[in-house]
Amino acid sequence: MELLSNRSSLHSTLILAGIPGLQAGNIGVSIPFCFAYAVAVLGNGVVLLVIVKDQSLHKPMYLFLCMLAVSELGVSLSTLPTVLSVFLFDAREIGLDACLSQMFFIHCFSIMDSGVLWAMALDRFIAIYNPLQYTTILTNLRIILLGSGIAMRSVFLMTPLPLLLRRLPFCRSNVLAHPYCLHPNLIQLPCADTTINNQTGLFVVLSTFGLDSLCIVLSYVMILKTVLSMASKEGRLKALNTCISHICAVMLYYTPMIGVSMVHRFGRHNSPMLHSLMANIYLLVPPILNPIIYSIKTKEIRKAFGRFLSQQRLI
Repeated sequence: MELLSNRSSLHSTLILAGIPGLQAGNIGVSIPFCFAYAVAVLGNGVVLLVIVKDQSLHKPMYLFLCMLAVSELGVSLSTLPTVLSVFLFDAREIGLDACLSQMFFIHCFSIMDSGVLWAMALDRFIAIYNPLQYTTILTNLRIILLGSGIAMRSVFLMTPLPLLLRRLPFCRSNVLAHPYCLHPNLIQLPCADTTINNQTGLFVVLSTFGLDSLCIVLSYVMILKTVLSMASKEGRLKALNTCISHICAVMLYYTPMIGVSMVHRFGRHNSPMLHSLMANIYLLVPPILNPIIYSIKTKEIRKAFGRFLSQQRLI
């Protein structure tokens, strides 16, 4: 009888949450989200288009930036349907399989983001340490292989997580904490032992975000060591200036991530508004600001964008 009771209470549909205290479906709530997604998609789309179209930008640094734009577009487009359905139409229901699919793509593109940021740190180290052989070391083939490896790592490591969740009975609350599906949130809903899920999730985090952040730190230690060995003060400043945009991108990515992790682990009794705010900052701020930062700080991208606009006027 207990088994039948449990089976009858299984949830095949989950309920997405808006921002606590704010009414979903309200036009005043939806406008900032629509604007944020428009800026993120348009900004990364323009950066991607300009780099692909302009032959002068087919260099390692800009090819890695192109990969970053692709991964951030992926994150934005993965969350876009459910976020807008909640805030524009107050449509909160999502099927379990659709939720697990969204979770897979969100985390997959987030892992790709982390891997590309590490590759960009490696790119900056090679450019500063051995500028004469920079393009010889980072050939187009090696960049393609590195990008493919980053993408395959994301897919390979993320595939078990939705499969492990799919086998569990969801018979507790079916209400999510966000207007999209994240693994730390979903793992709290099954009414069964989630030890394997927790351990697998921890392994994925340590082998991606943990390893990538360590490699980024080591890359910058070697960059600083190389820069400090330069005789010219002007050369040192010029070398460090090429890293500013990437440092900003790293800070924009890892600071909200650490904040979200801290709130989920140690702030369970904090306001739900704080949980929602940190998750939205983590997923929305980097895709919005990174294209702006790189466009402002990188003269070559600004010039290429100007040439692109001139060509469009001539057509």
